Order: sequence, then C-alpha cells, then structure tokens
Amino acid sequence: MEELQKTRAALDEVDREIVRLFEKRMLLSRDVAAYKIAHAMPVLDRSREEQVLASRCAMLQDAHWAPSVRELFVKIMALSRAEQERLLEAKDHA
Repeated sequence: MEELQKTRAALDEVDREIVRLFEKRMLLSRDVAAYKIAHAMPVLDRSREEQVLASRCAMLQDAHWAPSVRELFVKIMALSRAEQERLLEAKDHA
C-alpha cells in the first residue's frame, strides 16, 4: 500500500506540472490569436497542426506511445483553437 501511495504522489506531482504547462501553452495560444487577428489569418492551419503532431510524436523515446501522444495533442490544439476563436469573436463584438 505504501508503494501505491508513493506512486500516486509522484503522479500528483507530474499532474501539477502538466497543469502548469497547459496554462502556459494556453497563454501562448492567446499570443498566436493576437498575431492572427492582426494579420487577418484564419484560426485553423491544418498544415501547421500536422507538423506539430508529427514533431511531438518524433519527440518520444518510445514510439509505442505515438498514437496516444497524437490524440493528446489533437485535443490540446482543439482547446487552443477554441480559445483563439473566443478571442476572435470577442474582438468582432468589441
């Protein structure tokens, strides 16, 4: 039982770091949105997203996780796009 508690504590620490980095990434997404607004660019850039997905999978030490990493970043990028779209909509209604 003590081993399980130690592992769960380690997971909690990893999760704290993931949350911190997620917030940082979302703030950077706002910077991307500001640039796209200023340059009249669309939110979705499929070729860029495919590049990101490929590069994130290439970062893995164990390619076994590639489908999961791809799925993770598909979701992260969808959340980033949603934030960018929210900012664009707010700008349009200002």
